[in-house]
Amino acid sequence: MGNLFGRKRRSRVTEQDKAVLQLKQQRDKLKQFQKRVGLSLQRERALARQLLQDGKREKALLLLKKKRYQEQLLDRTENQISNLERMVQDIEFTQIEMKVIEGLKIGNECLNKMHQVMSIEEVERIIGETQDAVEYQRQIDEILAGSLTEEDEDAILEELNAITQEQMELPEVPSEPLPEKIPEASPVKNRPKPELVAAS
Repeated sequence: MGNLFGRKRRSRVTEQDKAVLQLKQQRDKLKQFQKRVGLSLQRERALARQLLQDGKREKALLLLKKKRYQEQLLDRTENQISNLERMVQDIEFTQIEMKVIEGLKIGNECLNKMHQVMSIEEVERIIGETQDAVEYQRQIDEILAGSLTEEDEDAILEELNAITQEQMELPEVPSEPLPEKIPEASPVKNRPKPELVAAS
């Protein structure tokens, strides 16, 4: 039982995933560095202006040289960030390509197994048997059709014509004359009831 619950699960994180994560972390650190240097440059420029106003030209010049060096650092940092992002994209795209290749490999193996089950010879044999069966049935049909004589064919056509005539026959016209029109009897008129005379 201890082995069942103590067994480690295989991590789904690949080496490529770890590499991508590290590259993204480095990129984020460089961006934070860029932000800090950018704020520092703004402060140093304001400080250099103040030093010039105070007449401290040498200090202002030294501060501006330091600022220029930091600007060059920013440019190099931007290039490094661009390289890191390109590398992350390349790795991620390569992972997608690997999945596509793996899918193609599985599909190819599946097709090969199917081809082993049904070879070209097997397909040709099945088609040949099907054609033989169709030909055999055609021969049976011809034998059955040939077993009828010309008299049988005539009798069949005569029966077909008789059935067709039955469906088309009109009802017979009666041979006896139709009865004459009987005069309608006049309805009996209601006689008026005698009035009852009231006794006085």
